[in-house]
Amino acid sequence: MKLASDDFELFGVPRRFEQDRSALDARWRALQAEVHPDRFAAQGAAALRVAMQWAVRVNEAYERLKDPLKRGAYLCELLGEPVNAHRNTAMPPSFLRQQMEWREALDDADTLADVEALATDVAARREAALAELAITFDQRHDTHAAAQQVRALMFIERFADDVDERLEALGQ
Repeated sequence: MKLASDDFELFGVPRRFEQDRSALDARWRALQAEVHPDRFAAQGAAALRVAMQWAVRVNEAYERLKDPLKRGAYLCELLGEPVNAHRNTAMPPSFLRQQMEWREALDDADTLADVEALATDVAARREAALAELAITFDQRHDTHAAAQQVRALMFIERFADDVDERLEALGQ
């Protein structure tokens, strides 16, 4: 293993969007067992520091790979098309209309059933967006379009968090 390897190399998985979560979990456990600082405690402070660096590196890679949104943003970066969500917020008009409609629906939602219906709609849109992102990355190999889709997913995720907060406020 090399500390400078990208997350996909580190985990020994193909550099693609679609990943088998159970395989990632198993590989994470195996890597953690290999680099766990407790295994190196008797070898001195330097070996312990290196082991801790490795453990942190493995955990960071796992966090990126297991989360589809983080994995998509990371893949874009690796493939030369950083998402730049803080600077690039341009979205297609249809997407912006959908966001405005959702915001209005959340503002107008008076009952738990209204918010639950919105949550279902947002979850379905998120799943469809993830499926489209997988096609864009793994079949079309269109990193530019994938970066735009990742930015859109970031908006959807933020709105889903707002819906979840509203559900909690309503006692769900």
